[in-house]
Amino acid sequence: MDAHEPPLVSVTSRDGTPIAWESRGRGPALVLVHGTTADRTRWRTVRPLLEPHVTMHAVDRRGRGASGDAGSYALEREAEDVAAVVEAVAGATGTPVDVLGHSYGAHCALEAALLTDRIRRLALYEPAVQAVSPPGWRERMEGLLAEGRREEVVLSMLSEVAGVPPEHLALMRADPSWAGRVAAAHTVVRETRAEEEYRFDGARFAGLGIPVLLMAGTESSPELAAASRLVAGALPGARVVELPGQGHVAMTTAPELFAGVLLDFLRARQQEPAGVRDAAGAPT
Repeated sequence: MDAHEPPLVSVTSRDGTPIAWESRGRGPALVLVHGTTADRTRWRTVRPLLEPHVTMHAVDRRGRGASGDAGSYALEREAEDVAAVVEAVAGATGTPVDVLGHSYGAHCALEAALLTDRIRRLALYEPAVQAVSPPGWRERMEGLLAEGRREEVVLSMLSEVAGVPPEHLALMRADPSWAGRVAAAHTVVRETRAEEEYRFDGARFAGLGIPVLLMAGTESSPELAAASRLVAGALPGARVVELPGQGHVAMTTAPELFAGVLLDFLRARQQEPAGVRDAAGAPT
C-alpha cells in the first residue's frame, strides 16, 4: 500500500463475505458505492472536491479490490454488503450516514435502503434498474473472458450497455482507476444478468421516508433516463436533477458540476449550482 493511501477497513457481510472500504476527508459520513467494472478508486477525479466537505467511505463491492467474494451471486447479497458498511460506519460515527451510488451501485444502494434505517440521505446517479444488453452479448463477453481479453469486456460494457460515448471512454481510460476496471472484468456478466432478471416494484419503496436525489445526464441513453424517472416516481420525496451536457459518468467528465449538485443535496440548500436545472427545465 502507498504511504499516502489510507488504511482499509472491512466488515463481514451477512453471508460471511468481507467487504472493504477506505475513508478520506472530513465532515459528515458519505458511503460511496461504485458501478459495474469499477472499484473504490472510481471516485479519484471528484475526490478533491468532496474531501473538504464530507468523510468519503469508498467501498470495494464484492469480487474486486480488497473485498472478498462468494461462490454464488445475487443482487440481494450486494444490498446486504452496502447495508453492512452503512451500519458499521453509522455505528462508528454515532449518526446516520449519507449514501451515494452510481449505476449498478445505485441499484445496490437503493435496495440497501430497505435493509437499514441508518441512511440519512440517498443520492442515486442513474440506477440501472432496467438495464438490457444486446442479444448474445453476455455469451460474447464470457468468450472474451475465457480468452483473457478483459479490457475488451470493460470497453464493451461501457459502450454497448452503458452507452458511454468514445470521447468519455478516452477520459476513463486515462484515469488511474482504469486498471481496477480491467481487474474487475470478471464481475461484468453476473451483474448484467442480475439487472436483466430484476423487476422494479415501486410499491416496495413506498415507505422509504428519506430524502432521495436522482441525478441523470441529459446526454445519457433514453433507457437510463427512463430508469431514473421510474425510480424517482416510486420514492416519496425524491427529486430528479438533470446534469446538462453529461452522460453516465459526470464524475469523470464534469466533476465540479457533479460535486456541486451532490453537496447541494447533502447540505439541503435551496439554490442550485449555476447551470443545473431540474427535470422540468426550470431553475430551482
